[in-house]
Parts: sequence; structure tokens; C-alpha cells
Amino acid sequence: MQTQSPSHHVFILMGVSGSGKSAVAYEVSHQLKTAFLDGDFLHPRANIEKMAHGHPLNDSDRQPWLRAVNDAAFAMQRTQAVSIIVCSALKKSYRDILRRGNDNLSFIYLKGEFETIESRLKARKGHFFKPQMLVSQFETLEEPAADESDVLVVDINHPLPDVVAATIATIEGAIKKD
Repeated sequence: MQTQSPSHHVFILMGVSGSGKSAVAYEVSHQLKTAFLDGDFLHPRANIEKMAHGHPLNDSDRQPWLRAVNDAAFAMQRTQAVSIIVCSALKKSYRDILRRGNDNLSFIYLKGEFETIESRLKARKGHFFKPQMLVSQFETLEEPAADESDVLVVDINHPLPDVVAATIATIEGAIKKD
């Protein structure tokens, strides 16, 4: 059985809701002609039902979901030279679960100021913005520290094409390092 290739990489685009993870991942995967997975699709039924009833998930609820994202990263790492997964990964403990057994996994933290993200969320068409949700996301966020050398940062306080270009440059730079 083939394990992960040393030349294959998975990049998890992380950040708070509204930081542009899905939009950036879509454009980056299109330009790099690579696989892209929205980690939210891997939530178990119980989580989806809980969220649909307006109840927030707790750390216990997230455990099976994070393990599913970890498994997806492992599978993608075996088959794709570059893969992208969207997952908020707001806490270090979540990122630690995602890292387990995935040696060629890195995070790209789409970092932005509260005001920037708030203004973008308010401008979304067909999307009801709840300010408390963004406050909660920032309260939960454990920004990566120096001990997380596999977390690369992209500043999102720029137009989308610039953020996409910076993300691609970050991915290409990380691949060249290995």
C-alpha cells in the first residue's frame, strides 16, 4: 500500500468565517489545477442537525469532524501533488488533530482584521450577517504562535486577486523549501 509521497502537499486554508477561505481555495485550486475540498462537507449528520437547529458545536462535537478532515488530508496527500482543504481550524488543538499522521500538511492562515471581515460579511448578497457570530469566531481563534512553524500567513486585507496570488506564492514557496 502506498503511503504519502514526500513530494505531495496538503494545504489547509484556515481562518475565521468571512476571511475568504472558500473563495481563495476555489481560485487557487483552479489556477493550480488541483484538488480542493471544503471541510464543512465532512461534518457528521448529528453536527449538521445541531447547527440547523441554531445550536453551536462544542469541542466534543468537532472531534469526529476533525478526524474526518484528517483522513481526507491523508487520502489527498497520497494521490495529489498539491491539495487544498478549507477548514477554519481556529484552535491549536484542532490543528494538532489535523496534523496527526500528515507529514506534508501545512496551514495557510488567512489573517484579517475584524473590521475588514465584518465589512465583507455585511456586503455579501443573500447572506444574513449575524455580528455575534464573527465576535464568537474571533473569541475562539487561537492565533498560531512560533511553535507552529507549519502555519504560513497570508494577509487578506487586499482585493481577492491579490490574496489569491499571495496564497499561490506561499504554496509554491513552501513546496520549494522541501
